Amino acid sequence: MRDIDWSSGSWHRRPVQAIEEADGGLRVEPGPGSDLWRHTGYGFVHDDAPALLVDLPVGSAMEVDFRLDYAEQFDQAGVLVWVDDRNWVKAGVEVSDGQPQVGAVVTREFSDWSVAPVPQWAGREVTVRVSRAGDALTVRARPAGGEWQLVRLAPLPADAPAAAGPYCCSPTRGALTVRFSGWRQGPADTTLHPQE
Repeated sequence: MRDIDWSSGSWHRRPVQAIEEADGGLRVEPGPGSDLWRHTGYGFVHDDAPALLVDLPVGSAMEVDFRLDYAEQFDQAGVLVWVDDRNWVKAGVEVSDGQPQVGAVVTREFSDWSVAPVPQWAGREVTVRVSRAGDALTVRARPAGGEWQLVRLAPLPADAPAAAGPYCCSPTRGALTVRFSGWRQGPADTTLHPQE
């Protein structure tokens, strides 16, 4: 995996602020009420979460690291994979019902949502990895020093141009700040499941 410089990305929706830190991190404030969602269950469309994106061609993978130090309802950070405003995937850790939950939203005109509780990840560095191979996007995540956990296998047509990178949002409040500490890109995963 090779490091991606923050300056290499282009913003999909600008944050309130994004500050590069002396140690190489990027601190992002997404803005109050920011979110990504289309229709399902809630009856609204939101497309105002900031994400810093570079191309994600077939055969490549991307990882984003961030500190899970937020705790308000629906605060979230992770990776956004963007095709267009009706087709995208966001994956990461979102606070829901009082605890951190690792999960993904896959949107193909309508959004869905899947989560699993990870309270033991609170306060830790988390890495989210997306890998694009053929017609599929594989999403994995882990806390620092932990094992990869499969989060989602989602369809992503091989001919669809896609971009990906770190995103964050805070649907129910303002003043969230997320510290991203790494952004890397390399070859796609060779298998869906670990070798036994």
